[in-house]
Amino acid sequence: MMLLTLHAATTWMLTGLIWFVQLLHYPLMAAVKSNFTDYEREHTRRITPLVAPLMMVELALAAWLTLRPAPPLSLWMPYTGLALVAFVWATTFLVQVPLHEALSHTPSQKNVAKLVSTNWLRTVAWSLRPLLALAMMVNLAG
Repeated sequence: MMLLTLHAATTWMLTGLIWFVQLLHYPLMAAVKSNFTDYEREHTRRITPLVAPLMMVELALAAWLTLRPAPPLSLWMPYTGLALVAFVWATTFLVQVPLHEALSHTPSQKNVAKLVSTNWLRTVAWSLRPLLALAMMVNLAG
């Protein structure tokens, strides 16, 4: 139950962070008129140490729960959770990171708009994760 609680806590932290980024931080990028590339590079430098460890812990715990599900946990729950984590990682590294890389060299309102719109994929997936984590805890408790 301790690993499940840690899993839920990590997932909730990332969900809160992605909603902050989605509703506030990314949209405000469109308002940066000067030194945008410096702003983007600083964003990446500052957010990576915050997000990367949480994402790694979330991945490790989701994998652990899938490989060693605690009875009577329904098997679809940890597998769905791991699939959502894999989806978040895929969209992060195949969509978001390349957009950030492009923005760090060349400011583009088009790419900022793409960053905001495509980030909804991660926002939705991460929003499902804490609900699933809560369902797993309820399922395990009784």
